[in-house]
Amino acid sequence: MASVNKVILVGNLGRDPETRTFPSGDQVTNVTLATTNKWRDKQTGEAREHTEWHRLVFNGKLAEIAAQYLRKGSQIYVEGSIRTRKWQAQDGQERYSTEIRVDVMQMLGSRPGQGGGSGGYGDDEGFGDASGFDAPARRPAAGAGARPAPMQRPAPAPMAAPQPPAASGFDDMEDDIPF
Repeated sequence: MASVNKVILVGNLGRDPETRTFPSGDQVTNVTLATTNKWRDKQTGEAREHTEWHRLVFNGKLAEIAAQYLRKGSQIYVEGSIRTRKWQAQDGQERYSTEIRVDVMQMLGSRPGQGGGSGGYGDDEGFGDASGFDAPARRPAAGAGARPAPMQRPAPAPMAAPQPPAASGFDDMEDDIPF
């Protein structure tokens, strides 16, 4: 049987992104994302909430976008997969970290003082257009070029111009046809 490792989250960043650049030039950006569930307790009627924290990892071009545009409090939508990483702490103990490796990211809301909008990436990045539509940024496939192809909406279907009625000579008979 096939398996699926897919995560979809919408939440707010708990801190500013941290970016590291490797000697190869590759970048990795890490952030923490808070997702909060709210409900009303059936017994007491009291409002309750639970916040879950997620470690997000952005690679490549997404790492650059995240570092440039995201800040503490930013609301984002992400798609990715769960990864558990094993590492050795300074005390020699083996440790494990569970992270979300982000494949798709969409900024939600707007930043104060930035003119509103939906938090787009700008046309120079190839992720938005002048209509305000912001396609989600995607991590390029392994071995793909450094810059992903621009995401675009399909062109609207052309509309036919209205045609005048044909002169048939029977226009005066229309009223005589029973329906």
